Amino acid sequence: MENTDSRHVISVILENESGALSRVAGLFSARGYNIESLTVAPTTDPSVSRMTIVTSGSNEVVAQITKQLNKLIDVITLVDLTDGSHIERELLLIKLNRNSQAKHDKIEGLVREYGARFLDTSDGTHIVELTGSGSALDAFLDKVDKSVIIELVRTGASGIGKGSRVLSY
Repeated sequence: MENTDSRHVISVILENESGALSRVAGLFSARGYNIESLTVAPTTDPSVSRMTIVTSGSNEVVAQITKQLNKLIDVITLVDLTDGSHIERELLLIKLNRNSQAKHDKIEGLVREYGARFLDTSDGTHIVELTGSGSALDAFLDKVDKSVIIELVRTGASGIGKGSRVLSY
């Protein structure tokens, strides 16, 4: 049997209230759905937040997820961004050991190549920031010498529809 699971980016506008995030996560947990990444922050209206959920599943499973999300009292509106043209970005912060000039030069080259930037250079370390698609961050990480990575932090995807495609509330 062929695996028809695909990655979906669901953008949700919900009330910025205590327990709203927990109810969304609980919905996924109770039904055995996996959340690959989750980002949430207030919008220009502090009473409303925008949440981006990345999950995988068949079209039928994702349709069920969106139906269940729409039933939650906190959810105002939502859209599966992967149903149309959209832009996604992630943020990577990585602390690297600058223990040799050769490794420092390679890091500088990667920073230039990927359009990253140095946020801090102190105490024998670099902190580098890179924003881009998940695949661009993966490619950057594949080229970084693993022995120089001290720590890394990566956000999940945030996404927005292109052109006139708007998730309004």
